[in-house]
Amino acid sequence: MLLAGLMLGACHGDDYASVYNGTGTNTAYTETPQSEAPQWQVDWSYNQERPNWQGPDASLFSTWTFVMVQIEDALKPYVSNDDMMAIFADEYMCGLARPAISVGGSDKVNTRFLMKIGSADTWPESYTVRLQYYCKKLNHIFTLSEKMNMDTDLTLGIDEEYVPEFTLGSAKYPVVKTVTAESILASVGITPQRNGIMAAFVGDECRGVTQFVADPNLRSTELTIYGRTAGESVTLKYYDAVKRVVYTFADPVKM
Repeated sequence: MLLAGLMLGACHGDDYASVYNGTGTNTAYTETPQSEAPQWQVDWSYNQERPNWQGPDASLFSTWTFVMVQIEDALKPYVSNDDMMAIFADEYMCGLARPAISVGGSDKVNTRFLMKIGSADTWPESYTVRLQYYCKKLNHIFTLSEKMNMDTDLTLGIDEEYVPEFTLGSAKYPVVKTVTAESILASVGITPQRNGIMAAFVGDECRGVTQFVADPNLRSTELTIYGRTAGESVTLKYYDAVKRVVYTFADPVKM
């Protein structure tokens, strides 16, 4: 069973434009001194109720395969033994799992889910599936949907990590856009620095954050922005770790 394609694509766009006044003075941002790096992060908590998932009906399936799902880094701090993960083929549940038992004992929470997934010989070779992750600490159900190809000889996530980007299937932030941080900084004449941080905000709510952890000239740094509705205006900020300054950009990004 092939699940490698079970990722939602983000919308890409660098539609940021710098702003200048008539004298050529840069008015694209304001500067605020800040001695320490800001602790910007997205709040993934939501208000969804625990789903009433009861497990698949084994009589519907003739073949089974296994998938080991690793939770992505952004959600790892919130994993608990009360979490659940399910996979649906159309209206049928074909797999249900809780966090795998840790080697150190059942009292330690694992961030991997071992799923036994059923299928039937009468099903088509490919069909739409939904992989859903319920996080108890966040009260949030994350959902990824994609076409899946059947291959009973394949086990995914066993010999290599399989890490679906559940944050791209957030019920709280259903609109996703990705921009290239270097392009935005270049448009306003700022040179990115190592350990610099860029974040997106709607009001005081952080909607995405990324950090320059390597030489920015060697690779691009993408900022994923999470929106509640299409058309939202998002303010970008950049923390320069060398100058210890936060730049707040005047020109918003539209979701």
